[in-house]
Amino acid sequence: MNRRRSRRISHSQRRGAPSEGQWRQRDKEQWQGEGKAQVRQADEEEQKPRQHEEDTVPKGTCQTMCPAQELRDREAQNRLHHFEMLPGTEKDRRPKGDPSRAVKEYSRPAAGKDSTKPSDLRPPPVLLKTVNYLINDIAAAPSLYPWTEVYTFVFDRLRAVKQDMIIQRMSGLDCVVILERTVRFLIYASYRLCGEPLRLYDPRINDIHLQEYLSWLLDCYMTKTGPHPNQEEFQSLSLLYNLGSARTMQHTMQLPLRLRSTPNIKLALFINQAFLERNPVRLLRLAQKLNFLQTCALHRHLMTCRQDLLLVYSHGYSSRNCRFPLDRLAKLLFLDASLTAQLCRSCGVEVNKDNQVVFSKAAFTEPGQGTLHCKLYHSIASEKQRDLTVKNIVQSCVETNKK
Repeated sequence: MNRRRSRRISHSQRRGAPSEGQWRQRDKEQWQGEGKAQVRQADEEEQKPRQHEEDTVPKGTCQTMCPAQELRDREAQNRLHHFEMLPGTEKDRRPKGDPSRAVKEYSRPAAGKDSTKPSDLRPPPVLLKTVNYLINDIAAAPSLYPWTEVYTFVFDRLRAVKQDMIIQRMSGLDCVVILERTVRFLIYASYRLCGEPLRLYDPRINDIHLQEYLSWLLDCYMTKTGPHPNQEEFQSLSLLYNLGSARTMQHTMQLPLRLRSTPNIKLALFINQAFLERNPVRLLRLAQKLNFLQTCALHRHLMTCRQDLLLVYSHGYSSRNCRFPLDRLAKLLFLDASLTAQLCRSCGVEVNKDNQVVFSKAAFTEPGQGTLHCKLYHSIASEKQRDLTVKNIVQSCVETNKK
């Protein structure tokens, strides 16, 4: 008996049903569509916090250099600086503040104090105007007060500017211009106030803030927010100020070749190389090619460099019968003969009555702290300043390198 074998028909063999390959293609398209939707949803979720973050960043609305409420409070508390007083009221029991001269002072963040009120924050154009006022009308203007007092006032108000910039997360070209002028001011101040008593000027505090401003400025250059015509200048200033720093050197070597090949940076690299090789003669010779502000950045290393030269020569020319001409040594140190003799004696190096230097490696000693006054040895920088004013130096150091 022949049994009819029933044949099972698969779902894919039914009429009108897609084939196995078509099912795979349809599953693939469906999976890709779900993947794109998930990516799109993830991007939207990622952008939401960013958008919310941007919305929560405070934007300043204060259109004056000092918020009106702060000016009233400081008037009532008799805390106005004489640079901010209304002319004619300076001798009053409670002087009045001049809204056109008063500048917001720096105040530390305190518990319960809201430092993000828009009415207390100055927008970028007002911050730039404030910096220009501090440089042009305070730091560069003739004053009856010592420049240490001028520096203290400008330094404090620049800290308040920085505080407003950080709260508003400021970036862009206005931020770069403010940082550039602040860095120039602090570098110049480190040279001009060198040797002042600590109660009037603390070089360590100045250095800490200068390093912070420099780091912020160089980071702004890396964001490529626009053409930065002064990048070459400030990259070289950073290298000269931080001579011998491995971190600064590494940052410089990571710059594009076209930037590393510019004259200012190449010169700074040569000086840094001479410093690392302990070649003080070459370093001092190269320093003659720097402009004034670059020399201000380098000047804190010059005294160490000159002492190192005397140490090297004390070993190289250490002989009982060897005599080295004082005037020749003065030319190598770029000092006059009297200062050269004073420096030699401070380091234990003998200068005889015939103006001859007697080097001895056994006699050389490191000068004691406070023995040498750095300001006396500023000839390399002071000769370059000539008729440059503080305004010229801080707004734009236009002096070109000597050939």
